[in-house]
Amino acid sequence: MADNKGNFFKRLGKKISDVFAELKRVTWPTGEKLAKTAAVVLLVIVFFAVYLTLIGNGGRWILDKVGFYDVVETTATTTTEAAETTAATEASESATETESSAEG
Repeated sequence: MADNKGNFFKRLGKKISDVFAELKRVTWPTGEKLAKTAAVVLLVIVFFAVYLTLIGNGGRWILDKVGFYDVVETTATTTTEAAETTAATEASESATETESSAEG
Protein backbone atom coordinates (compact mmCIF):
# COMPACT_ATOMS: atom_id res chain seq x y z
CA MET A 1 0.00 0.00 0.00
CA ALA A 2 2.94 2.31 0.49
CA ASP A 3 3.55 2.26 -3.28
CA ASN A 4 0.15 3.82 -3.93
CA LYS A 5 1.13 7.07 -2.22
CA GLY A 6 2.34 9.94 -4.30
CA ASN A 7 1.24 11.73 -7.43
CA PHE A 8 -0.48 9.59 -10.09
CA PHE A 9 1.67 11.04 -12.87
CA LYS A 10 4.91 10.35 -10.97
CA ARG A 11 3.90 6.72 -10.53
CA LEU A 12 2.92 6.48 -14.21
CA GLY A 13 6.26 7.96 -15.28
CA LYS A 14 8.10 5.50 -13.04
CA LYS A 15 6.21 2.56 -14.58
CA ILE A 16 7.00 3.71 -18.11
CA SER A 17 10.69 4.17 -17.32
CA ASP A 18 10.75 0.68 -15.75
CA VAL A 19 9.24 -0.78 -18.93
CA PHE A 20 11.89 0.86 -21.11
CA ALA A 21 14.66 -0.33 -18.76
CA GLU A 22 13.33 -3.88 -18.97
CA LEU A 23 13.14 -3.71 -22.79
CA LYS A 24 16.84 -2.73 -22.88
CA ARG A 25 17.70 -5.94 -21.01
CA VAL A 26 15.88 -8.18 -23.50
CA THR A 27 18.02 -10.28 -25.82
CA TRP A 28 16.44 -9.65 -29.20
CA PRO A 29 16.88 -12.18 -32.03
CA THR A 30 19.02 -11.31 -34.99
CA GLY A 31 17.40 -10.59 -38.33
CA GLU A 32 18.53 -13.97 -39.66
CA LYS A 33 17.10 -15.87 -36.66
CA LEU A 34 13.85 -13.92 -36.94
CA ALA A 35 13.56 -14.73 -40.67
CA LYS A 36 14.22 -18.45 -40.06
CA THR A 37 11.67 -18.62 -37.27
CA ALA A 38 9.06 -16.79 -39.34
CA ALA A 39 9.70 -19.15 -42.27
CA VAL A 40 9.20 -22.20 -40.04
CA VAL A 41 5.94 -20.77 -38.69
CA LEU A 42 4.65 -20.05 -42.20
CA LEU A 43 5.60 -23.53 -43.43
CA VAL A 44 3.77 -25.16 -40.52
CA ILE A 45 0.68 -23.05 -41.24
CA VAL A 46 0.75 -23.96 -44.95
CA PHE A 47 1.30 -27.65 -44.14
CA PHE A 48 -1.69 -27.83 -41.82
CA ALA A 49 -3.88 -25.83 -44.20
CA VAL A 50 -3.14 -28.33 -46.99
CA TYR A 51 -3.53 -31.29 -44.60
CA LEU A 52 -6.94 -30.15 -43.32
CA THR A 53 -8.10 -29.39 -46.86
CA LEU A 54 -7.16 -32.90 -47.98
CA ILE A 55 -8.89 -34.45 -44.97
CA GLY A 56 -12.07 -32.45 -45.63
CA ASN A 57 -12.15 -33.15 -49.35
CA GLY A 58 -11.27 -36.82 -48.81
CA GLY A 59 -14.12 -37.20 -46.37
CA ARG A 60 -16.51 -35.55 -48.79
CA TRP A 61 -15.28 -37.83 -51.61
CA ILE A 62 -15.87 -40.92 -49.47
CA LEU A 63 -19.36 -39.74 -48.52
CA ASP A 64 -20.12 -39.06 -52.20
CA LYS A 65 -18.99 -42.59 -53.13
CA VAL A 66 -21.21 -44.25 -50.53
CA GLY A 67 -24.18 -42.17 -51.65
CA PHE A 68 -24.57 -40.01 -48.57
CA TYR A 69 -25.45 -36.89 -50.58
CA ASP A 70 -27.77 -38.60 -53.10
CA VAL A 71 -31.21 -37.05 -53.30
CA VAL A 72 -33.89 -39.69 -53.54
CA GLU A 73 -37.21 -38.46 -54.83
CA THR A 74 -40.15 -40.42 -53.55
CA THR A 75 -43.42 -40.64 -55.41
CA ALA A 76 -46.56 -41.72 -53.69
CA THR A 77 -48.42 -44.42 -55.56
CA THR A 78 -51.88 -45.47 -54.56
CA THR A 79 -53.71 -48.47 -55.84
CA THR A 80 -57.41 -48.94 -55.54
CA GLU A 81 -59.03 -52.31 -55.74
CA ALA A 82 -62.64 -53.23 -55.59
CA ALA A 83 -63.58 -54.69 -52.27
CA GLU A 84 -65.13 -58.10 -52.13
CA THR A 85 -68.81 -58.03 -51.42
CA THR A 86 -70.30 -60.46 -49.03
CA ALA A 87 -73.87 -61.53 -48.63
CA ALA A 88 -74.27 -59.26 -45.60
CA THR A 89 -73.10 -56.14 -47.42
CA GLU A 90 -75.27 -56.96 -50.45
CA ALA A 91 -78.28 -57.35 -48.19
CA SER A 92 -77.61 -54.03 -46.45
CA GLU A 93 -77.12 -52.28 -49.79
CA SER A 94 -80.36 -53.67 -51.19
CA ALA A 95 -82.19 -52.70 -48.00
CA THR A 96 -80.84 -49.17 -48.29
CA GLU A 97 -81.95 -49.00 -51.91
CA THR A 98 -85.48 -50.15 -51.09
CA GLU A 99 -85.75 -47.65 -48.24
CA SER A 100 -84.68 -44.77 -50.44
CA SER A 101 -87.08 -45.81 -53.23
CA ALA A 102 -89.93 -46.18 -50.72
CA GLU A 103 -89.36 -42.66 -49.39
CA GLY A 104 -89.41 -41.08 -52.80
